[in-house]
Amino acid sequence: MGEIAVSAQDMHHLLHDPASAYGAPYQRAYAELAATHRGRPIAEIVPLLRKAADAALLGFTGADLAEQAEAISSGAPYELRVRVTG
Repeated sequence: MGEIAVSAQDMHHLLHDPASAYGAPYQRAYAELAATHRGRPIAEIVPLLRKAADAALLGFTGADLAEQAEAISSGAPYELRVRVTG
């Protein structure tokens, strides 16, 4: 399970918000990779997750991204604990 802190005003960077014009929420990119990269090597998935995290301006660690890539590769659920900051 991963953990990230996101400011309340930047939640649309992590989760899709139809009221927001922000076009690169991480949730969307993760879901797309999960749908298309199951069974692919973790080393192939990590750079794609890094690109998505960078586009969403989220500070996931390398270990977080590797964990997420492992979940995508294996098809396992991934739980992310989000701490919303003021």
